Amino acid sequence: MKKQDKPSRFALTLLFSIVVFIILLITMSIVAVVFLLLVKLGLFADLAYQPSTDIVIILIAIASTVIGTGLTFFAGKIPLKPANKLINAMNRLSRGDFSTRISFGKIALGKEVADSFNTMASELQKTEQLRSEFINNFSHEFKTPIVSIAGFAKLLKKGNISEEQKQEYLNVIEEESLRLAQMATALLNLTKIENQEILTEKTEFNLSEQIRTCILMLEEKWTAKNVNIVVNFDEHNITANEDMLKQVWLNLIDNAVKFTQKNGTVEVSVQATDENIEVCIFNSGSFIPEESREKIFDKFYQLDESHSSVGNGIGLAIVKKIVTLHKGSIGAVSNDKGTYMVTTLPM
Repeated sequence: MKKQDKPSRFALTLLFSIVVFIILLITMSIVAVVFLLLVKLGLFADLAYQPSTDIVIILIAIASTVIGTGLTFFAGKIPLKPANKLINAMNRLSRGDFSTRISFGKIALGKEVADSFNTMASELQKTEQLRSEFINNFSHEFKTPIVSIAGFAKLLKKGNISEEQKQEYLNVIEEESLRLAQMATALLNLTKIENQEILTEKTEFNLSEQIRTCILMLEEKWTAKNVNIVVNFDEHNITANEDMLKQVWLNLIDNAVKFTQKNGTVEVSVQATDENIEVCIFNSGSFIPEESREKIFDKFYQLDESHSSVGNGIGLAIVKKIVTLHKGSIGAVSNDKGTYMVTTLPM
């Protein structure tokens, strides 16, 4: 226990002791009054020695003070110890010490409180680690295009370059600017969606047509890798937020293409029942370890720790939130053939 935690515990113990002592003092006073009445009624008349009323009251008061003070001070520590322990742990947690953990032994309620607190601390610690990693990674992601833009802008400013070089430099500046804009948009989308609790602007639309449109929007990416796109679905309508679901399919298909090897395959299939509609997006070649299949939907988490592939750990977090807002579910299934991203939405 840290030194700064002890004064808080002592103050609470003292306060509790004072309250309990007052209650005991009142109780003992009542006992003294009752005893006095019994003496007055002559209940103890047969005793050889008859103490005076004043002596009886003084003795009871002294005994009450001594016994009450001692018992309440030491007994007060027992019920307040878990409370102080929890308060001190919460104070350390608020100061950023996410390694803080508590234990109340085998007491049922205490164990439940300790487990809840430790789970909260553990999640905060993981979030803080991911946040720190994200800041480092995202700072790097932002810095790279900014440096490129500044460098090529300086070259253009100097002049004495051919028209071909000029166009090449302008193309790089344009690409890097668009890259920055995409990262900023992803952050804004994440913030907006995270703050949304109720799904609005629901309309009925053709889900199959929306998915085909998303595939065409990413044509440049999958043709560059000569990826074989396979679509396997009929026409399906759904009632949902059209703009939000468009983000889901763009993110999932983009990820599927990104993690597919050259000349690989991405397959999109849709199946519907009376209640739900299931969209499965498969990409060949990639494998997600079992321990990472839930983490990939966490903010800032990146499966590729080397960061050799483009990404910022935001896309799947947005997807998860959108699907949750639609009261649906999403999960990853992976084997030696590839990875399946399965999204289930209510009709």
